[in-house]
Amino acid sequence: MRNWHTPAMILAMGLLVAVTPLLAHHSNAVFDIEKTVTVKGTVTEWFWANPHCLLKFDVTDENGQVAHWVGETQAPINMIGSGWRRDSFEPGNDVTVSLRPLKNGRHGGSILSVVLANGKTLNTGSAGEYKPDASKPQDDPKQ
Repeated sequence: MRNWHTPAMILAMGLLVAVTPLLAHHSNAVFDIEKTVTVKGTVTEWFWANPHCLLKFDVTDENGQVAHWVGETQAPINMIGSGWRRDSFEPGNDVTVSLRPLKNGRHGGSILSVVLANGKTLNTGSAGEYKPDASKPQDDPKQ
């Protein structure tokens, strides 16, 4: 009788090695999942493509200084069920974006929700159906 355990073990190890980079790619390690930042800005670009959609927007502080922000979502196929579309945003649209900020302090993060000027809210589903709690103060994005 032939020993089938060795080829099966080699195949299993090969599959584990092959999928490890996929798991690393989908890590949230760059985001501070303990914080939520909400900022108001103006859309400069909406990038609807794989592997992640990107919303680029400018935020102007009380001193008139403009900061360029980038918010990341999931792939388009994962966003469609939550109402997101290729034409959800156009340059010049006013938006209020709630996101998990980048740990390195740069202006960006993983989008939780976007409120459009007409009041429509788009949720990513990244943290369930995230809805900002108006009774709780949000983190100051300038910190």
